[in-house]
Amino acid sequence: MAQDKMIDRLEAMEKRLKDIDEMLCDEKTASDVAKLTSLNKERASLEDPVFEYGKYKKILSDLDDANLMQHDEDEEIALFAKETIHELSIKKEELYQKIKLMLVPKDPNDEKNVIVEIRGAAGGDEANIFAGDLFRMYTRYAETMNWKIQIVDENPSEMGGFAYISFMIKGKGVYSRLKFESGAHRVQRVPKTEASGRIHTSTATVLVMPEAEAVDVEINPADLQIDTYRSSGAGGQNVNKTESAVRITHIPTGIVVACQVERSQIQNREIAMNLLRARILAAKEAEQNEKIGNERRLKVGTGERSEKIRTYNYPQNRVTDHRIGFTIQKLDRVIEGELDEILDALINADQQDKLASEDNK
Repeated sequence: MAQDKMIDRLEAMEKRLKDIDEMLCDEKTASDVAKLTSLNKERASLEDPVFEYGKYKKILSDLDDANLMQHDEDEEIALFAKETIHELSIKKEELYQKIKLMLVPKDPNDEKNVIVEIRGAAGGDEANIFAGDLFRMYTRYAETMNWKIQIVDENPSEMGGFAYISFMIKGKGVYSRLKFESGAHRVQRVPKTEASGRIHTSTATVLVMPEAEAVDVEINPADLQIDTYRSSGAGGQNVNKTESAVRITHIPTGIVVACQVERSQIQNREIAMNLLRARILAAKEAEQNEKIGNERRLKVGTGERSEKIRTYNYPQNRVTDHRIGFTIQKLDRVIEGELDEILDALINADQQDKLASEDNK
């Protein structure tokens, strides 16, 4: 983004913020709940960049004053001015980069909860065991972030782990942190089932979808086929003798979702509908992204599973994210939920891609 364009945009934002403040003081606005909500939402998006722009303009003003002072006949004043110019120039550049990043279009899904699906893929039992390890990894990370986990559906594997598990993660900014986790995760290790001690390579796929509200996806009830069945259990008292499990098929897309984790059919249906909306929205976004073209190397949140995005190498205690060439020798800590270092690197790379894209406009 060229500097002149950025300044023009900030000037327009500053003016718009003043206009909004005037409208918010108007009694007519106060009586219109929809307009009031819309204006407050817009104001929130403008407030921070405009505030930083105020600081930026103050630095420019101070630089102008210091440039005049550096020609003062008093040597001490001139020297002080030169030192001030050096310090302000550094602050100016830092603030410029900060504001430029703030002006990059934000992902509207960033603050949403997510629905995650993990499946054992290539590697049989070991792939399912690894799917279980990934579920545990995300669960541990969610705990450190004070997020809540809710199981949507699961198909446990006899040898451990899951052939399939879907779950919701609820909390502040969940999608913004986990949106780059979609794709194929590869593990290299000696399986528990391997007697000869040979290292095997297996994969599990992860799909992270933002939770979709009813207003985000319009679903015609006539397009749904809803089946109920008995939930599977461990036997004895745990077996659900009523048909509380729900399977919903969206006929136009062929998407099938199911939920059997709650004892109530109504609750299972509600959770299944949340999953269905998320799946339909993800499918639509995938179609749009395919039309636009995969411009950025991190755009894998569409559910593309063929690309191996990350390798977990147990013998070398190494985790490598192939999209950005990022490697750390901390697999033992990562698999226990210490994901921030990897997630921060991915988010930073995405931000740099966005900045480069803005600069080329």
